[in-house]
Amino acid sequence: MTEVSTEMTTQLEAGAAPTNWKSFLLDILETLVLSVVLFLAINAVSARVRVDGFSMLPTLNNGEYVLVNRLAYRFSHPVRGDIIVFRFPVNPKEDLIKRVIGLPGDEITISEGHVYVNGAVIEEAYIAASPKYAGTWDVPEDHLFVLGDNRNDSSDSHSWGLVPVSNVVGRAVLVYWPFNNWMIIKHDQLVLAAP
Repeated sequence: MTEVSTEMTTQLEAGAAPTNWKSFLLDILETLVLSVVLFLAINAVSARVRVDGFSMLPTLNNGEYVLVNRLAYRFSHPVRGDIIVFRFPVNPKEDLIKRVIGLPGDEITISEGHVYVNGAVIEEAYIAASPKYAGTWDVPEDHLFVLGDNRNDSSDSHSWGLVPVSNVVGRAVLVYWPFNNWMIIKHDQLVLAAP
């Protein structure tokens, strides 16, 4: 009787090992599938971009990582003052981050260090310095006029043109890295002074 019990125990243990491996592999597969689903879901609603350069100083610094809300304009439109990420019209493989100044139908004039929207000067407490360039741009339908906050050290609409609304990736939400720079990004609504 002892020999039969020992033999049955050995057979049961031998049969249990493959079941444990199958269970372990199934757990790993479930974890991997869940990870992929979460990754795809997170990327569908957000993007992460790195600020390269100094065009958004003093608002954003070179090397900061920014979280972008991809759904921000799914049911609404950008407004003046929003900081957006978009595919660069000259090189769509490159993403840029700038502030929306002009909307479809607006006339933007930069003159004597001031920016005018439809003849009204805008108050801009967030810029590094007043622009030292001048020009006038009409913003057509489905386009935006964008500028960097570091006006005199920014490649933006004043130098290469307008941004198609279809190029907009989303609205910048917060700086998450480096951690000591963590902040929710403030989107100043542009105040238009009387013309």
